[in-house]
Amino acid sequence: MVRLSDNQKIITMKNLCLLIVCLCFSYASMAQVKFGVRAGVSSTDLASKSFRVDNQDAPLSVMIKNANYGYHLGLFFQAGSEKFFIQPEILFNSSSVDYTLSEGGAGNMVSSVFKETYNNIDIPIMLGYRFGFLRLGAGPVGHVHINSSSELRDIEGYEEKFKTFTFGYQAGAGLDIWRLVIDVKYEGNFNQFGEHFTFSGQRYDFDQSPGRIVASVGLSF
Repeated sequence: MVRLSDNQKIITMKNLCLLIVCLCFSYASMAQVKFGVRAGVSSTDLASKSFRVDNQDAPLSVMIKNANYGYHLGLFFQAGSEKFFIQPEILFNSSSVDYTLSEGGAGNMVSSVFKETYNNIDIPIMLGYRFGFLRLGAGPVGHVHINSSSELRDIEGYEEKFKTFTFGYQAGAGLDIWRLVIDVKYEGNFNQFGEHFTFSGQRYDFDQSPGRIVASVGLSF
């Protein structure tokens, strides 16, 4: 079985998104369309996992303490017939996670809490079926990393190495009521959470793929 590298997966996903966007514009020429703005919140589901770094003068461990609510805002485009629809979006998304950092050995352990904040451009593309004013859909979502801030940067040997582009999928339901566009979606991702953690050149992660619930309200023009 042929296994794709991370770069090949990213190129494949970008090509898929480009194809779907082309289909959107092609479909839009034959369907009723609307544009709008939207905003919402997200809740990330992360287990309290940890990793240990032993190649330091003082061994340390990093544990997920709490995933905070995130927010997003941006634009959406919807094209559809009486039954089928396509809905691409471009959203600025900000989220943060609290971690517990423990330093030292047994009997001399010191713990503290630090926060990291992540800012991305999210590009979900939903395709689906209408049941009156109810929509059910699913599709890919791309995440373009913009920047981040971390209270961990003061630790010697720590670096942040984010992937420029990651991707996942979304599935959920929506309501179109007059000019209101309401969506509740589940999002899964294909990357491991915490892959940006690098200590002394070695990468670490929490051995789990992040999932989240995304809820938003939009207003069409």
